Amino acid sequence: MIPKRQSYRNLKSLDEAQTIFFSRFKDLPAASEIVSVRLALGRRLVRAVKAVRSTPAYNASAVDGVAVRAASTFAAFPETPVSLAMETEAISVNTGNPLPEGTDAVVMIEKVERVGGRCEVREAVYPWQNVRKMGEDIVKGEIIVPARHVLRPYDLGALLASGVLEVEVFRRPRVLIIPTGTEIISPEEAPDPLPPGKIIEVNGQVLASLASECGAECTLGRPAPDLPEAIKEAILAGIADGYDVVMTIAGSSAGSEDYTPAAFAELGELLVHGVTLMPGKPTLLAAIKDRPVVGIPGYPVSAAVSFREFVRPLLFQIQGQPAPRHPEVEAVLGRKIPSKLGLEEHVRVIVGKIDGRAVAVPLGGGAGMMTSLVRADGILRIPSNVGGYSEGETAPVELLTPESELNNRLLMLGSHDLTIDLLASAVKEASDGRVAVSSSNIGSMGGLLAVGKGIAHFAGSHLLDPDTGDYNRSWLKKYLPGADIALVTLVHRHQGLMTQKGNPKGIRGVGDLARPDVALVNRQAGSGTRILLDYELKKSGIGAASISGYGNEEYTHMGVAMAVTSGRADVGMGILAAARALDLDFIPIARERYDLVIPARFLKDPRIALLLDIIRSDEFRKQVMALGGYEIGETGKIQEIDIQ
Repeated sequence: MIPKRQSYRNLKSLDEAQTIFFSRFKDLPAASEIVSVRLALGRRLVRAVKAVRSTPAYNASAVDGVAVRAASTFAAFPETPVSLAMETEAISVNTGNPLPEGTDAVVMIEKVERVGGRCEVREAVYPWQNVRKMGEDIVKGEIIVPARHVLRPYDLGALLASGVLEVEVFRRPRVLIIPTGTEIISPEEAPDPLPPGKIIEVNGQVLASLASECGAECTLGRPAPDLPEAIKEAILAGIADGYDVVMTIAGSSAGSEDYTPAAFAELGELLVHGVTLMPGKPTLLAAIKDRPVVGIPGYPVSAAVSFREFVRPLLFQIQGQPAPRHPEVEAVLGRKIPSKLGLEEHVRVIVGKIDGRAVAVPLGGGAGMMTSLVRADGILRIPSNVGGYSEGETAPVELLTPESELNNRLLMLGSHDLTIDLLASAVKEASDGRVAVSSSNIGSMGGLLAVGKGIAHFAGSHLLDPDTGDYNRSWLKKYLPGADIALVTLVHRHQGLMTQKGNPKGIRGVGDLARPDVALVNRQAGSGTRILLDYELKKSGIGAASISGYGNEEYTHMGVAMAVTSGRADVGMGILAAARALDLDFIPIARERYDLVIPARFLKDPRIALLLDIIRSDEFRKQVMALGGYEIGETGKIQEIDIQ
């Protein structure tokens, strides 16, 4: 029997879904517990805490010296010291000693000179001078820290000093995470190579870490198979064990094997099935035995968005506080970002500051691209009633990194190359993490235009001039006339056709791409590799329409290599280093120069100077050569250009 395909039940907007969910659980009890002050760092107090004793608990000397009655020193001057009998009129004390009975001040040791059994005081003191008076810091019964205060290291010291050994704090929410799916396997149990159809389960760890950042205690449960009864059993067991929030992963969509919506509905109240949110549309929100249960989508980015919008606020609510707002920055958008009306879209962006303004550039990739979250500096929200943003518009970006770090972030746009990732890592290491390179692969042409518009610190380019055989210079002259540009060679590299190991289709050159049994994977329009391929096709008299897969595009050399490795294509144009990385066969086509296009005004920027120092270092060159497929004879050389 073929399972019946479901449909989303009245998709809700993000605002509607949040209102429904948080209203349903607005009275969710924020439980408390008593913990030792020594273990209370970062915990939120339920109520104000009063001092059990005063601090200091007695009048104490604040300095090393002699304790005296202040009145006995009033006549003292450097020229006419007052002589006092030791241990009766002047009593030796050290810092912190109780003030002897009958005394009310302390003369600093530097102002006292001993003469036999007496001492000469050369400076008068007033009553209670150099004395820490009883209760000067803390008075018994006064409030030390207020209600709802999040305890810091200093607070713990003050509490202990005032005699408070235990405090009542909001209990950490207990969260159960249940991955679902017969096909998933834990990273620790995954064989290599991974069998087709198996998926390594990592969303659970990401969600557990996100919940921990919100102060929750998380349990990552064993995966539940794609069986309705197994899913229901796991949820009910979690609720019976006292978990405050239960999350299931995957199975929340409307496919024929997505059993979670029906399981939620049978066990309790399915509040929301689907949100007009991208990524994150398949989110499920339910109340089961008065506990919040959230069905998290299976795609990594969708899972992160769903957690951010629904689970995160709930976890802070349980701890008696609103969720902290994410810091925002107004950023100029470096590229046009289209969006579908009726959907609120959350776009991952890289962000940096160029000439004093924040610039945001979108990262490519769908909801399954976990690495886009790794690389993202922020999230751009596009409201459901907005059909996207134009290049150059300003919009608020929610930051995933501290705003202070944006000043040390270099934006690199343009062509993809493996050495760029190597360079970015080396820059971060050499700067001890202070300087970072954020990159977006938009092709060589896109990189040149970005530099011209002032939305990139530098670009990567390998644009071939078919008339001269040279790279980049003529394109700079055409698209950036009059601009003051430095063209720095990063590497020479070999481009060619990548095929599966053993070249099963017997491909010998560009001419074979027109064969009906050969499927190509291409690079995106505007990339240097695409321009090179089109140049070679034109030389061979082959039209794009005759090539199967010409419109099948990838944005990186490794993306092309993986498409060939996986069998999605028979052949693709790319660099030798990518072919070697995935053990593919390689048919050389061209040797090309890959340059960095840097506005000359940035050459004195310490970050760019560091970048260039690394490029010219022996260590970087050694690492490049270890990748294979590169030549470093001109690495770091500034090319002569004339773009007037």
